[in-house]
Amino acid sequence: MEPDTVAPAEVAEDAEVMASVEEGQTETLVIADISQDDAYMTLPLSDAASLPEWR
Repeated sequence: MEPDTVAPAEVAEDAEVMASVEEGQTETLVIADISQDDAYMTLPLSDAASLPEWR
């Protein structure tokens, strides 16, 4: 059985990644690489993992 792993991605040395929460009808987590145009992702805050879950 093969392990279920993800290949490491290349990371740009000059990348600037930020996260924020947009409030509205649904709170949304936004993660963006501000050094690239259109490099962002969003998801409902309720679907985001908390820091203790990541440990």
